[in-house]
Amino acid sequence: MGFTKYLKTAFLNRWNLLAFLGGCAFALLSGRADVVLPLLAAAELAYLGLLGTHPKFQKYVDAREAATHRVAASDLTVQALQRILRTLPPDMLDRFKNLRNRCRELRQIATDLKQPGERIVGRSLEDAQLAGLDRLLWMFLRLLHTHFAMSRFLQATNEPEIRRDLQRLQTRLSELPPAPADLQQQRIRKALEDSIATCQERLANYQKATGNLQLIELQLDQLENRIHSLSEMAVNRQEPDYISSQVDQVATSMVQTEQTMNELRFATGLEALSAEAPPLLRPMEAKIVE
Repeated sequence: MGFTKYLKTAFLNRWNLLAFLGGCAFALLSGRADVVLPLLAAAELAYLGLLGTHPKFQKYVDAREAATHRVAASDLTVQALQRILRTLPPDMLDRFKNLRNRCRELRQIATDLKQPGERIVGRSLEDAQLAGLDRLLWMFLRLLHTHFAMSRFLQATNEPEIRRDLQRLQTRLSELPPAPADLQQQRIRKALEDSIATCQERLANYQKATGNLQLIELQLDQLENRIHSLSEMAVNRQEPDYISSQVDQVATSMVQTEQTMNELRFATGLEALSAEAPPLLRPMEAKIVE
């Protein structure tokens, strides 16, 4: 929309609308609408021009628009979280909950280092760090869901059967002349060639899915080990600020993991990973995950 959105917001301001409509009513009742209405229109254009071009007003409009988008994205993220939790089998769900509990231990250790004996009262891991842990857990949970979806796909695909079909079709094709003169033979050859291409494509998809599954398994182990390492580091180093910086570093280093999940959206049905993670460690977690 560009500049138009600023003008629209300025015009639709309730006080401006009240003044504008009141001015129109006054013009009609005054009997001099031919004089008052042009003056009113000029005043309105001047108001829109001044307010719509003001940098502070533009920043306000942009901030309000961004907040609206964040709320919508947050709602979609929570819906995706609930769908994942309903879909995952118990063993995968337990793996996620165990890792989340390890993150809680990390948070409590960091709190005890600054405020011994208190149960997460002072929040030594501030919101930014908690958001980093939430993002790690959100990536891990999505990886689990992707692993589950790819495993189901591979279980539903019979590789030996595809190879048998491919071999059978190639054998039939080899029995035909390379360039048959008969029209019926040409059609048969074309149908066989198309079927062979389809089988080869299915086989390539299966092999690619197998490779993706192996990559996901490695990335799950990698992310899980990193979070465990952060927990152990909290005990050994006893430096809460350093622990917080490591959380952020791990969260930003998982770019390749996010790319893998986004590339496999066709199998998982999930949208691309958003910048906002659901509150897995923050106060709402009990309502969403427990």
